[in-house]
Amino acid sequence: MGEILFLAHRVPFPPDRGDRIRSHHLLKALARLAPVHVGCFGEGDKEAETALAGVAASHCVAARSKPLALAGIEAVLAGKPVSLTAFHSAKLADWVRRTIASRPISAIVVFSGQMGQYVPEGFAGRVVIDLCDVDSAKFASYAEAGERVWLNAREARLLGAEEERLGARADATILISEAEAALYRSRLVTPDKVNVEVIGNGIDVAFFDPAITAPHPAIEQQPGPHFVFTGQMDYRPNEQAALWVIEALLPKLRAHLPQAMFHVVGRNPTRALMAHHGTPGVHVWGEVPDVRPFIAAADAVLAPLLIARGVQNKVLEAMAMARPVVLTPEAATGIAAEDGAHWLVCPPDPQAMAARIAALLADPAAAAGLGAAARRFVLAHHGWDAMLAPLAGLVGQPGEGIRDAA
Repeated sequence: MGEILFLAHRVPFPPDRGDRIRSHHLLKALARLAPVHVGCFGEGDKEAETALAGVAASHCVAARSKPLALAGIEAVLAGKPVSLTAFHSAKLADWVRRTIASRPISAIVVFSGQMGQYVPEGFAGRVVIDLCDVDSAKFASYAEAGERVWLNAREARLLGAEEERLGARADATILISEAEAALYRSRLVTPDKVNVEVIGNGIDVAFFDPAITAPHPAIEQQPGPHFVFTGQMDYRPNEQAALWVIEALLPKLRAHLPQAMFHVVGRNPTRALMAHHGTPGVHVWGEVPDVRPFIAAADAVLAPLLIARGVQNKVLEAMAMARPVVLTPEAATGIAAEDGAHWLVCPPDPQAMAARIAALLADPAAAAGLGAAARRFVLAHHGWDAMLAPLAGLVGQPGEGIRDAA
Protein backbone atom coordinates (compact mmCIF):
# COMPACT_ATOMS: atom_id res chain seq x y z
CA MET A 1 0.00 0.00 0.00
CA GLY A 2 1.52 3.30 -1.11
CA GLU A 3 1.64 6.70 0.50
CA ILE A 4 -0.05 9.96 -0.50
CA LEU A 5 1.33 13.41 -1.31
CA PHE A 6 -1.16 16.19 -0.52
CA LEU A 7 -0.56 19.69 -1.91
CA ALA A 8 -2.61 22.65 -0.71
CA HIS A 9 -2.33 26.40 -1.18
CA ARG A 10 -2.83 27.02 2.56
CA VAL A 11 -2.01 25.10 5.73
CA PRO A 12 -5.23 23.11 6.32
CA PHE A 13 -5.37 24.23 9.96
CA PRO A 14 -7.34 25.68 11.63
CA PRO A 15 -10.55 24.85 9.68
CA ASP A 16 -11.93 28.37 10.05
CA ARG A 17 -12.57 29.51 6.47
CA GLY A 18 -14.13 27.95 3.42
CA ASP A 19 -11.10 26.54 1.61
CA ARG A 20 -9.34 25.45 4.81
CA ILE A 21 -12.45 23.66 6.04
CA ARG A 22 -12.52 21.54 2.90
CA SER A 23 -8.76 20.91 2.74
CA HIS A 24 -8.75 20.07 6.48
CA HIS A 25 -11.37 17.35 6.06
CA LEU A 26 -9.76 16.06 2.88
CA LEU A 27 -6.45 15.69 4.71
CA LYS A 28 -8.05 13.90 7.66
CA ALA A 29 -9.83 11.49 5.30
CA LEU A 30 -6.62 10.78 3.39
CA ALA A 31 -4.68 10.23 6.61
CA ARG A 32 -7.13 7.48 7.55
CA LEU A 33 -6.22 5.70 4.31
CA ALA A 34 -2.42 5.93 4.22
CA PRO A 35 0.55 8.00 5.45
CA VAL A 36 0.21 11.51 3.97
CA HIS A 37 3.02 13.95 3.19
CA VAL A 38 1.77 17.55 3.03
CA GLY A 39 3.24 20.43 1.05
CA CYS A 40 1.54 23.79 1.45
CA PHE A 41 1.92 27.52 2.01
CA GLY A 42 1.73 29.20 5.40
CA GLU A 43 1.84 32.60 7.00
CA GLY A 44 3.87 31.86 10.11
CA ASP A 45 1.11 30.36 12.26
CA LYS A 46 3.10 28.00 14.50
CA GLU A 47 0.00 26.48 16.10
CA ALA A 48 -1.33 25.57 12.67
CA GLU A 49 1.98 23.97 11.70
CA THR A 50 2.05 22.02 14.98
CA ALA A 51 -1.46 20.73 14.28
CA LEU A 52 -0.38 19.76 10.76
CA ALA A 53 2.63 17.84 12.13
CA GLY A 54 0.24 15.79 14.26
CA VAL A 55 -1.55 14.47 11.17
CA ALA A 56 1.07 14.39 8.39
CA ALA A 57 3.79 11.78 8.05
CA SER A 58 6.00 14.66 6.90
CA HIS A 59 5.35 18.21 5.77
CA CYS A 60 6.82 21.28 4.17
CA VAL A 61 5.32 24.72 4.77
CA ALA A 62 6.61 27.37 2.36
CA ALA A 63 6.30 31.01 3.38
CA ARG A 64 3.61 32.93 1.53
CA SER A 65 5.63 36.13 1.22
CA LYS A 66 5.70 37.03 -2.47
CA PRO A 67 4.12 40.47 -3.04
CA LEU A 68 1.20 40.41 -5.46
CA ALA A 69 2.88 43.05 -7.64
CA LEU A 70 5.95 40.81 -8.05
CA ALA A 71 3.74 37.82 -8.82
CA GLY A 72 2.02 39.93 -11.48
CA ILE A 73 5.30 40.92 -13.12
CA GLU A 74 6.47 37.31 -13.13
CA ALA A 75 3.15 36.22 -14.62
CA VAL A 76 3.32 38.72 -17.48
CA LEU A 77 6.95 37.83 -18.28
CA ALA A 78 6.23 34.09 -18.19
CA GLY A 79 2.83 34.25 -19.91
CA LYS A 80 1.24 32.53 -16.92
CA PRO A 81 -1.75 33.33 -14.71
CA VAL A 82 -0.97 35.34 -11.58
CA SER A 83 -2.65 32.57 -9.57
CA LEU A 84 0.30 30.29 -10.43
CA THR A 85 3.20 32.69 -9.97
CA ALA A 86 1.79 33.87 -6.65
CA PHE A 87 2.03 30.28 -5.39
CA HIS A 88 5.37 29.28 -6.88
CA SER A 89 8.12 28.31 -4.44
CA ALA A 90 11.48 26.76 -5.31
CA LYS A 91 11.64 25.39 -1.76
CA LEU A 92 8.32 23.58 -2.11
CA ALA A 93 9.14 22.29 -5.61
CA ASP A 94 12.43 20.82 -4.32
CA TRP A 95 10.65 19.19 -1.34
CA VAL A 96 8.10 17.59 -3.66
CA ARG A 97 10.86 16.13 -5.84
CA ARG A 98 12.73 14.74 -2.82
CA THR A 99 9.61 13.30 -1.22
CA ILE A 100 8.59 11.47 -4.40
CA ALA A 101 12.14 10.16 -4.79
CA SER A 102 12.44 8.94 -1.19
CA ARG A 103 8.93 7.74 -0.30
CA PRO A 104 6.60 5.17 -1.95
CA ILE A 105 4.16 7.83 -3.17
CA SER A 106 1.37 6.14 -5.12
CA ALA A 107 -0.99 9.12 -5.39
CA ILE A 108 -0.80 12.90 -5.44
CA VAL A 109 -3.88 14.84 -4.32
CA VAL A 110 -3.86 18.49 -5.31
CA PHE A 111 -6.15 20.90 -3.49
CA SER A 112 -6.83 24.02 -5.60
CA GLY A 113 -5.59 24.57 -9.13
CA GLN A 114 -2.67 26.80 -8.10
CA MET A 115 -0.86 23.73 -6.76
CA GLY A 116 -1.07 21.60 -9.89
CA GLN A 117 2.20 23.14 -11.09
CA TYR A 118 4.07 20.94 -8.56
CA VAL A 119 2.98 17.60 -10.06
CA PRO A 120 6.03 16.22 -11.95
CA GLU A 121 5.42 15.35 -15.59
CA GLY A 122 6.92 11.89 -15.16
CA PHE A 123 5.00 10.88 -12.03
CA ALA A 124 3.54 7.41 -12.67
CA GLY A 125 1.05 7.18 -9.81
CA ARG A 126 -2.49 8.46 -9.57
CA VAL A 127 -3.18 12.19 -9.68
CA VAL A 128 -6.37 13.66 -8.22
CA ILE A 129 -7.06 17.39 -8.59
CA ASP A 130 -9.66 19.02 -6.37
CA LEU A 131 -10.41 22.27 -8.17
CA CYS A 132 -13.37 22.88 -5.83
CA ASP A 133 -14.88 25.36 -8.26
CA VAL A 134 -14.03 26.96 -11.60
CA ASP A 135 -11.73 29.83 -10.67
CA SER A 136 -11.34 30.95 -14.27
CA ALA A 137 -15.10 31.57 -14.43
CA LYS A 138 -14.86 33.72 -11.31
CA PHE A 139 -12.28 35.98 -12.94
CA ALA A 140 -14.40 36.11 -16.09
CA SER A 141 -17.32 37.29 -13.94
CA TYR A 142 -15.18 40.04 -12.48
CA ALA A 143 -14.19 41.19 -15.97
CA GLU A 144 -17.79 41.10 -17.16
CA ALA A 145 -18.75 43.23 -14.15
CA GLY A 146 -16.23 45.88 -15.26
CA GLU A 147 -13.64 45.21 -12.54
CA ARG A 148 -10.02 45.53 -13.81
CA VAL A 149 -11.22 44.20 -17.12
CA TRP A 150 -7.90 43.50 -18.85
CA LEU A 151 -6.28 41.82 -15.84
CA ASN A 152 -9.28 39.69 -14.94
CA ALA A 153 -9.97 38.71 -18.55
CA ARG A 154 -6.31 37.68 -18.93
CA GLU A 155 -6.44 35.66 -15.70
CA ALA A 156 -9.67 33.97 -16.80
CA ARG A 157 -8.17 32.96 -20.15
CA LEU A 158 -4.82 31.68 -18.85
CA LEU A 159 -6.27 30.02 -15.76
CA GLY A 160 -8.87 28.32 -17.96
CA ALA A 161 -6.04 26.83 -20.02
CA GLU A 162 -4.35 25.62 -16.83
CA GLU A 163 -7.60 24.06 -15.61
CA GLU A 164 -7.85 22.17 -18.90
CA ARG A 165 -4.22 21.02 -18.65
CA LEU A 166 -4.74 19.77 -15.12
CA GLY A 167 -7.92 17.93 -16.08
CA ALA A 168 -6.14 16.13 -18.91
CA ARG A 169 -3.22 15.26 -16.60
CA ALA A 170 -5.30 13.96 -13.70
CA ASP A 171 -6.93 10.58 -13.21
CA ALA A 172 -9.83 12.44 -11.60
CA THR A 173 -10.74 16.13 -11.39
CA ILE A 174 -13.07 16.97 -8.52
CA LEU A 175 -15.61 19.78 -8.51
CA ILE A 176 -17.74 20.80 -5.56
CA SER A 177 -21.18 20.50 -7.18
CA GLU A 178 -22.92 19.22 -10.29
CA ALA A 179 -23.39 22.82 -11.40
CA GLU A 180 -19.65 23.54 -11.14
CA ALA A 181 -18.87 20.27 -12.91
CA ALA A 182 -21.18 21.23 -15.78
CA LEU A 183 -19.62 24.69 -15.96
CA TYR A 184 -16.13 23.18 -16.00
CA ARG A 185 -17.00 20.76 -18.80
CA SER A 186 -18.58 23.58 -20.81
CA ARG A 187 -15.29 25.53 -20.74
CA LEU A 188 -13.09 22.63 -21.88
CA VAL A 189 -11.87 22.33 -25.45
CA THR A 190 -11.67 18.53 -25.14
CA PRO A 191 -14.07 17.51 -22.34
CA ASP A 192 -13.89 13.84 -23.36
CA LYS A 193 -10.28 13.73 -22.10
CA VAL A 194 -11.19 14.74 -18.54
CA ASN A 195 -12.66 12.49 -15.85
CA VAL A 196 -14.83 14.82 -13.76
CA GLU A 197 -16.08 13.76 -10.33
CA VAL A 198 -18.27 15.63 -7.85
CA ILE A 199 -17.56 15.70 -4.12
CA GLY A 200 -19.61 18.28 -2.28
CA ASN A 201 -18.82 20.17 0.89
CA GLY A 202 -19.77 18.67 4.20
CA ILE A 203 -20.44 20.22 7.58
CA ASP A 204 -19.47 19.21 11.10
CA VAL A 205 -23.01 18.95 12.44
CA ALA A 206 -21.84 18.03 15.94
CA PHE A 207 -19.89 21.30 16.14
CA PHE A 208 -22.48 23.50 14.44
CA ASP A 209 -25.27 22.44 16.78
CA PRO A 210 -27.71 25.01 18.19
CA ALA A 211 -28.28 22.79 21.24
CA ILE A 212 -24.73 23.44 22.50
CA THR A 213 -24.35 27.11 21.48
CA ALA A 214 -25.68 30.11 23.38
CA PRO A 215 -26.43 33.30 21.43
CA HIS A 216 -23.86 36.08 21.73
CA PRO A 217 -24.97 38.11 24.76
CA ALA A 218 -24.07 41.50 23.29
CA ILE A 219 -26.43 40.83 20.40
CA GLU A 220 -29.12 39.10 22.39
CA GLN A 221 -29.47 42.10 24.71
CA GLN A 222 -30.30 44.46 21.84
CA PRO A 223 -33.86 44.69 20.45
CA GLY A 224 -33.22 43.67 16.83
CA PRO A 225 -34.15 41.78 14.73
CA HIS A 226 -30.57 40.78 13.98
CA PHE A 227 -29.16 39.73 10.63
CA VAL A 228 -25.72 38.12 10.34
CA PHE A 229 -23.30 37.71 7.44
CA THR A 230 -20.15 35.60 7.96
CA GLY A 231 -16.99 35.08 5.93
CA GLN A 232 -13.48 36.19 5.07
CA MET A 233 -14.24 39.86 4.64
CA ASP A 234 -11.36 40.86 2.37
CA TYR A 235 -12.56 38.29 -0.17
CA ARG A 236 -14.15 40.39 -2.86
CA PRO A 237 -17.48 38.49 -3.27
CA ASN A 238 -18.02 38.62 0.51
CA GLU A 239 -17.18 42.31 0.72
CA GLN A 240 -19.45 43.04 -2.24
CA ALA A 241 -22.36 41.13 -0.67
CA ALA A 242 -21.98 42.81 2.73
CA LEU A 243 -21.80 46.26 1.15
CA TRP A 244 -24.92 45.47 -0.88
CA VAL A 245 -26.78 44.63 2.33
CA ILE A 246 -25.60 47.83 4.03
CA GLU A 247 -26.21 50.18 1.13
CA ALA A 248 -29.20 48.61 -0.65
CA LEU A 249 -31.02 46.09 1.53
CA LEU A 250 -30.70 47.46 5.07
CA PRO A 251 -32.53 50.76 4.39
CA LYS A 252 -35.46 48.73 2.99
CA LEU A 253 -35.36 46.35 5.94
CA ARG A 254 -35.35 49.21 8.46
CA ALA A 255 -38.39 50.67 6.74
CA HIS A 256 -40.21 47.47 7.77
CA LEU A 257 -38.19 46.80 10.94
CA PRO A 258 -36.82 50.10 12.34
CA GLN A 259 -34.47 48.47 14.88
CA ALA A 260 -32.97 45.91 12.48
CA MET A 261 -29.23 45.34 12.95
CA PHE A 262 -26.81 43.90 10.41
CA HIS A 263 -23.71 42.17 11.82
CA VAL A 264 -20.68 41.53 9.60
CA VAL A 265 -18.62 38.75 11.19
CA GLY A 266 -15.25 37.65 9.81
CA ARG A 267 -11.58 38.47 9.63
CA ASN A 268 -9.97 41.31 7.68
CA PRO A 269 -12.94 43.59 6.98
CA THR A 270 -11.97 46.06 4.28
CA ARG A 271 -11.71 49.81 4.66
CA ALA A 272 -14.98 50.20 2.76
CA LEU A 273 -16.76 47.96 5.27
CA MET A 274 -15.17 49.57 8.31
CA ALA A 275 -16.38 52.96 7.07
CA HIS A 276 -19.93 51.75 7.80
CA HIS A 277 -19.21 50.41 11.28
CA GLY A 278 -21.32 52.24 13.83
CA THR A 279 -23.68 53.75 11.30
CA PRO A 280 -27.36 53.10 12.07
CA GLY A 281 -28.00 49.37 12.05
CA VAL A 282 -24.45 48.23 11.21
CA HIS A 283 -21.86 46.47 13.38
CA VAL A 284 -18.64 45.18 11.79
CA TRP A 285 -17.12 42.69 14.24
CA GLY A 286 -14.00 41.56 12.39
CA GLU A 287 -12.30 38.32 13.43
CA VAL A 288 -14.01 36.43 16.25
CA PRO A 289 -12.87 33.32 18.16
CA ASP A 290 -16.08 31.41 17.42
CA VAL A 291 -18.68 32.27 14.81
CA ARG A 292 -21.39 30.05 16.29
CA PRO A 293 -22.70 32.47 18.96
CA PHE A 294 -23.19 35.10 16.27
CA ILE A 295 -25.14 32.70 14.07
CA ALA A 296 -27.17 31.54 17.08
CA ALA A 297 -28.08 35.17 17.86
CA ALA A 298 -29.34 35.84 14.31
CA ASP A 299 -33.02 36.11 13.52
CA ALA A 300 -31.88 35.31 9.99
CA VAL A 301 -28.54 34.70 8.29
CA LEU A 302 -28.03 36.55 5.02
CA ALA A 303 -25.94 35.32 2.08
CA PRO A 304 -26.78 37.66 -0.82
CA LEU A 305 -23.70 36.85 -2.89
CA LEU A 306 -23.70 38.37 -6.35
CA ILE A 307 -20.69 36.33 -7.53
CA ALA A 308 -20.30 32.82 -6.10
CA ARG A 309 -18.57 29.61 -7.06
CA GLY A 310 -19.17 26.20 -5.56
CA VAL A 311 -20.89 25.41 -2.28
CA GLN A 312 -20.97 28.12 0.38
CA ASN A 313 -19.81 26.84 3.78
CA LYS A 314 -21.35 29.88 5.45
CA VAL A 315 -24.74 28.71 4.21
CA LEU A 316 -24.29 25.13 5.42
CA GLU A 317 -23.09 26.37 8.82
CA ALA A 318 -26.13 28.61 9.27
CA MET A 319 -28.48 25.81 8.17
CA ALA A 320 -26.82 23.39 10.61
CA MET A 321 -27.39 25.98 13.35
CA ALA A 322 -31.13 25.89 12.49
CA ARG A 323 -31.26 29.52 11.48
CA PRO A 324 -33.47 30.83 8.66
CA VAL A 325 -31.21 31.59 5.71
CA VAL A 326 -32.00 34.18 3.04
CA LEU A 327 -29.75 34.00 0.01
CA THR A 328 -29.42 34.78 -3.67
CA PRO A 329 -29.58 32.09 -6.37
CA GLU A 330 -25.79 32.42 -6.78
CA ALA A 331 -25.19 31.50 -3.12
CA ALA A 332 -27.63 28.58 -3.36
CA THR A 333 -25.61 26.81 -6.06
CA GLY A 334 -24.65 23.24 -5.24
CA ILE A 335 -27.04 22.72 -2.33
CA ALA A 336 -30.23 20.87 -3.28
CA ALA A 337 -32.44 22.53 -0.69
CA GLU A 338 -35.92 23.81 -1.56
CA ASP A 339 -36.99 27.44 -1.56
CA GLY A 340 -39.62 28.03 1.08
CA ALA A 341 -38.99 24.66 2.73
CA HIS A 342 -35.34 24.86 3.84
CA TRP A 343 -34.40 28.49 3.07
CA LEU A 344 -35.56 31.56 1.16
CA VAL A 345 -33.98 32.20 -2.24
CA CYS A 346 -34.42 35.76 -3.50
CA PRO A 347 -32.90 37.61 -6.45
CA PRO A 348 -30.81 40.65 -5.47
CA ASP A 349 -33.79 43.00 -5.46
CA PRO A 350 -33.64 44.88 -2.14
CA GLN A 351 -37.34 45.78 -2.07
CA ALA A 352 -38.51 42.24 -2.74
CA MET A 353 -35.97 40.63 -0.42
CA ALA A 354 -36.81 43.02 2.44
CA ALA A 355 -40.52 42.32 2.04
CA ARG A 356 -39.98 38.56 2.09
CA ILE A 357 -37.76 38.76 5.18
CA ALA A 358 -40.27 40.96 6.99
CA ALA A 359 -43.07 38.53 6.19
CA LEU A 360 -41.02 35.61 7.49
CA LEU A 361 -40.13 37.32 10.78
CA ALA A 362 -43.74 38.36 11.28
CA ASP A 363 -44.48 34.65 11.79
CA PRO A 364 -42.01 33.37 14.46
CA ALA A 365 -43.32 29.82 14.20
CA ALA A 366 -42.71 29.77 10.43
CA ALA A 367 -39.20 31.19 10.89
CA ALA A 368 -38.37 28.56 13.53
CA GLY A 369 -39.81 25.84 11.33
CA LEU A 370 -37.68 26.97 8.38
CA GLY A 371 -34.54 26.82 10.53
CA ALA A 372 -35.40 23.40 11.93
CA ALA A 373 -36.00 22.06 8.41
CA ALA A 374 -32.65 23.49 7.33
CA ARG A 375 -30.81 21.56 10.03
CA ARG A 376 -32.65 18.34 9.17
CA PHE A 377 -31.64 18.81 5.53
CA VAL A 378 -27.97 19.27 6.40
CA LEU A 379 -27.97 16.27 8.74
CA ALA A 380 -29.39 14.12 5.95
CA HIS A 381 -27.29 15.34 3.02
CA HIS A 382 -24.09 17.11 4.07
CA GLY A 383 -22.11 15.10 6.63
CA TRP A 384 -18.38 14.96 5.81
CA ASP A 385 -18.11 11.17 6.06
CA ALA A 386 -20.76 10.69 3.40
CA MET A 387 -19.31 13.38 1.18
CA LEU A 388 -15.75 12.01 1.22
CA ALA A 389 -16.62 8.31 0.90
CA PRO A 390 -15.54 8.18 -2.81
CA LEU A 391 -12.06 9.50 -2.01
CA ALA A 392 -10.49 6.09 -1.28
CA GLY A 393 -11.38 4.77 -4.71
CA LEU A 394 -10.11 7.87 -6.47
CA VAL A 395 -6.65 7.61 -4.88
CA GLY A 396 -6.52 3.83 -5.32
CA GLN A 397 -6.50 3.03 -1.61
CA PRO A 398 -8.56 0.52 0.37
CA GLY A 399 -11.41 1.98 2.41
CA GLU A 400 -11.27 3.21 5.97
CA GLY A 401 -10.31 0.65 8.57
CA ILE A 402 -8.03 -1.36 6.23
CA ARG A 403 -4.90 0.57 7.20
CA ASP A 404 -5.49 0.08 10.96
CA ALA A 405 -6.06 -3.64 10.45
CA ALA A 406 -2.93 -4.16 8.38
